[in-house]
Amino acid sequence: MAVDYTVIVVYLAGMLAMGWWGMRRAKSKSEFLVAGRRLGPMMYSGTMAAIVLGGASTIGGVGLGYQYGLSGAWMVFTIGLGLLALSVFFSARIARLKVYTVSEMLDLRYGGRAGVISGVVMWAYTLMLAVTSTIAYATIFDVLFDMPRTVAIILGGTIVVAYSTLGGMWSITLTDMVQFVVKTIGVLLLLLPIAVIKAGGFSEMKAKLPTEYFDPLGIGGETIFTYVLIYTFGMLIGQDIWQRVFTARSDKVARIGGTVAGTYCLVYAVAGAVIGTAAKVMYPKLPSADAAFATIVKDELPVGVRGLVLAAALAAVMSTSSGALIACATVANNDIWSRLKGVVGSKSEPSGEPHDEVKGNRAFILIMGVAVICIAIALNNVVEALTVAYNLLVGGLLVPILGGLLWKRGTVAGALAAVTVGGLSVIGLMWGYGILANEPVYYGLLLSLASYVIVSLATKPTDAAVLATWRERLAGRGADAETDAEPATATQ
Repeated sequence: MAVDYTVIVVYLAGMLAMGWWGMRRAKSKSEFLVAGRRLGPMMYSGTMAAIVLGGASTIGGVGLGYQYGLSGAWMVFTIGLGLLALSVFFSARIARLKVYTVSEMLDLRYGGRAGVISGVVMWAYTLMLAVTSTIAYATIFDVLFDMPRTVAIILGGTIVVAYSTLGGMWSITLTDMVQFVVKTIGVLLLLLPIAVIKAGGFSEMKAKLPTEYFDPLGIGGETIFTYVLIYTFGMLIGQDIWQRVFTARSDKVARIGGTVAGTYCLVYAVAGAVIGTAAKVMYPKLPSADAAFATIVKDELPVGVRGLVLAAALAAVMSTSSGALIACATVANNDIWSRLKGVVGSKSEPSGEPHDEVKGNRAFILIMGVAVICIAIALNNVVEALTVAYNLLVGGLLVPILGGLLWKRGTVAGALAAVTVGGLSVIGLMWGYGILANEPVYYGLLLSLASYVIVSLATKPTDAAVLATWRERLAGRGADAETDAEPATATQ
């Protein structure tokens, strides 16, 4: 195991080194939160793929393949579909807005007053997403070092918090690129072919497993529909995803780079399901489907390769965790704390001294990071936490966000009604039906849509001046110059 340990230690040290390097570049709010809005197509594609393909997509995707066969790819597949839809239909407009958060977009579109409540919902979503990613460190470090759960969470969480706090989005972008390469090599180029070969090839797999393991719809139509509703639509509106769109140097980069990343996700989805199916042939009676990834890596891979593949799993978790962490901190600082303190848009403190926005955002990443680690230690059920997060996101924010982009008659009163009714309905229905039930998000989304349409039609249309400003921003004109961004060439 010495070689495997060396691979992991070198990888973790590299993450911290990139955090230190990123700190030297993140000298402004724009650089710190959105990498100066100047990523080229190569880096944009790699980082976007890295953030959406986390521990759930890697360890969980293999687990679903173990449990359902090839149809286990649907969860990750719907994530890829969501990213494709975002990139093709919405990313160009989102990138041209030149904002930092989803709530800022809502305020711009509806004329203010929607930011705080939508910010609270988005903050809850990003917080739980960061928590669930942090919990996954326990599984990986247990395989690596037989480490206690709490110690594993603290170790993994501390590394992510450290490089995220130091360099913000620049550090996260650089580490995500490394993580993208490691995942591609470790999962697609090494683990996938080795697993199929060890299982005896596809013919042997078909001979040993029931036919439903090779049915593309074997997981069930209702489950697939729920995945689409939660993950595909969730990709369209999540702050963690939008904040990556904001890093693109142009709307063309956002559209093409995101399409490449979405396509990569579809391939990754199929690979995870095939690996899980192969694991079912080799280990038909594992105590848990989620143990399939760790078992096949530990027992079937040669020394060195095993370390790289485990580093790939660690990379998957870290990329999602760091992306969710900076999104959570950005929302907490810019959408909630700054608004409550009454300093929105303020460039100076009462003393007349310049307001250090990088320092403030860095402090919030540190605070949110510590909170995430503490909650992850106390929380055990990852699936329930992630379900609550996505149900709140889709049930509360999908309608006002997409409505604002697609329907000019939508009003701020309609948006607030949709967020409030949708969010409270989802919470109440989860209480009645159970957290893992499908009904809460179904009914919550319908009630949110009904509230949005009815209240919007019953209230005065959005002011013409607000809509005019909105159209200017959508066209890439009228945005305030970002004087805090350092002029530099785009990063490929």
